[in-house]
Amino acid sequence: VQLQESGGGSVQPGGSLRLACVASGFPFSRWCMAWFRQAPGREREGLASFCPGPTTTYANSVKGRFTVSRDTAKNTLYLQMNNVHTGDAALYYCAADARYYVDYRAIVPEYYNYWGQGTQVTVSS
Repeated sequence: VQLQESGGGSVQPGGSLRLACVASGFPFSRWCMAWFRQAPGREREGLASFCPGPTTTYANSVKGRFTVSRDTAKNTLYLQMNNVHTGDAALYYCAADARYYVDYRAIVPEYYNYWGQGTQVTVSS
């Protein structure tokens, strides 16, 4: 299993950014995938998941601002980030696992076995 994130960078508050995660080595459409982030000194935080069904789950902190989507033809998971806040600055990871959940567990880090290396998002004016 390989996961490669891209799309990070610097964005101004209120701006938008789209992250991508290219996946390989597993049946993309049958696994659950999710986005997480981790800021310095903070625990890894689940943001959004896209699981078979399809079903999506969002953390309250990003609901209404971030959108998770999937392109099965490209084996790619996306995270569209809109109205970015300074508190959104972090290292963003995608993760995948063969198990999937339709509740809060879909965005809990402990339920994912495969992780990418991360892409950095900075927010500054």
